[in-house]
Amino acid sequence: MQHTPELNSAQWRRSSYSNTNGGECVEITEDFPGVVPVRDSKTPNGPALVVTAASWTAFVSTLKD
Repeated sequence: MQHTPELNSAQWRRSSYSNTNGGECVEITEDFPGVVPVRDSKTPNGPALVVTAASWTAFVSTLKD
């Protein structure tokens, strides 16, 4: 069983495809070894999806293809 990281101090970054108006953006943080938390920038205090780093890499690679 994997522990869910405490995300209060996370340094989030937006997708490079986001516009400057905030829009509908995905944010991630790479502060946690082995996992990548993902959240919706419109609800920064809402829930985050935490996926393994390997799953995130596979997801991004699929999008690029």
